[in-house]
Amino acid sequence: MFNRETYIERRKRLKESVADGIILLLGNVDSPMNCRDNTYHFRQDSTFLYFFGLNYQNLAAAIDVESGEEILFGDDFSMDDIIWMGPQESIKDKAAKSGVTKTMPSRQLSTYVKEAVQQKRKVHFNPLYRAENQLLLQELTGIAPAQQQEKASLELIHAIVALRSCKDANEIEELRTAAAAGYQMHVTAMKMATPGTWEQKIAGTIEGVAMANGNPPSFPIILSQNGETLHNHDHSNILEKGKLMLVDAGAQSTEFYASDFTRTSPVGGKFTSQQREIYEIVLAANNRATELSKPDVTYLSVHLEAAKIIASGLKEVGVMKGDVEEAVKAGAHALFMPHGLGHMMGLDVHDMEDLGQVYVGYDEETRPVNQFGTGALRMGRRLQPGFVITNEPGIYFIPALIDQWKSEGKFTEFINYDRLNAYRSFGGIRLEDDLLITNDGCELIGERIPITPEEVEAVMS
Repeated sequence: MFNRETYIERRKRLKESVADGIILLLGNVDSPMNCRDNTYHFRQDSTFLYFFGLNYQNLAAAIDVESGEEILFGDDFSMDDIIWMGPQESIKDKAAKSGVTKTMPSRQLSTYVKEAVQQKRKVHFNPLYRAENQLLLQELTGIAPAQQQEKASLELIHAIVALRSCKDANEIEELRTAAAAGYQMHVTAMKMATPGTWEQKIAGTIEGVAMANGNPPSFPIILSQNGETLHNHDHSNILEKGKLMLVDAGAQSTEFYASDFTRTSPVGGKFTSQQREIYEIVLAANNRATELSKPDVTYLSVHLEAAKIIASGLKEVGVMKGDVEEAVKAGAHALFMPHGLGHMMGLDVHDMEDLGQVYVGYDEETRPVNQFGTGALRMGRRLQPGFVITNEPGIYFIPALIDQWKSEGKFTEFINYDRLNAYRSFGGIRLEDDLLITNDGCELIGERIPITPEEVEAVMS
């Protein structure tokens, strides 16, 4: 964890951002895999980590906005625990590491919260995604899990988003560490992309690379020669020469900051002329998005410019036609890129998405667009120095979607459906980098993973 002053300052700013009441932050608990004592790998709640830095199970915290009092709730381990786990820090020692001086046993959390409710004080809580914490919140406040999302504190959500959106120097260093591990993962995958290789062997190998750097991957690895399936977690195929292998994967630093990269490699090491043609369009969109990303520019506008690069390139190869501006305005390009350009990244790979994506990626000025493709854009708001975002354009040929749009006669003025027959088995290409918005532009986080066709082929050879 970072030094205690970091967490003291973060909580100070949080208290200044909320008018009154108490802030309740619940840490995560172990979640059983198939029995109580056989649990999934523990991952602390990211908001709890941000304000307290304590990666331990069964903790909760309350912050009294008016008095400034901060309390960490948790229990010391028993001798039976110590026999199985070894020596453990006391709850007071844990609290001291994050600058908290007052602790209480877990059983007193109920009394503390219920007293606040009886006194008609506001109890601010953020949306919860774990069933264990939803049930605990119901016990503490009487609010049923089905109502907790709508009753979560918007004031608290906005305060957390404002604090976590701009990354400080410590966070940026962690993101660079995660990026370095991500680089190793992707170069390893490229070198393994040979005909006859089982996808799962590659996925398992690069998961091991992440683990060897301190933590599991930042999200379940997406790896497939069927790259037209955007989030393909099925790794059952045997790689075939002439196919493209798409890998979307990242690592977590030891402080849980994420990386998120995508590269697409030709199985066997050489792009065909058709593959290279489409690849160059995606690369041009990626590079243009990087050029455009800077403070005071909305990421929605960057997304739309990347879409125009894609539509223009596809027009040159004969897959699209007509006016490019009008095609993108109508959403015709989304047949080939049915997702957004990127999202916020930090302690979560989709940073703060548990708080509500509309509060993280949008604001009162920039609202989500109700249109297929652009409607999936997670990050549209105006960029600020310190934001960390992903830049991940792609082109995909999805037979089921092509057939549906063709049968509906959709966008026939912009799409050459007859020409698409030559691409039905193409798959998909996505190229993703992580960007830090600076005072006058942006910079790539970490060394850029080989991305030009020449660089990719050189690594694979």
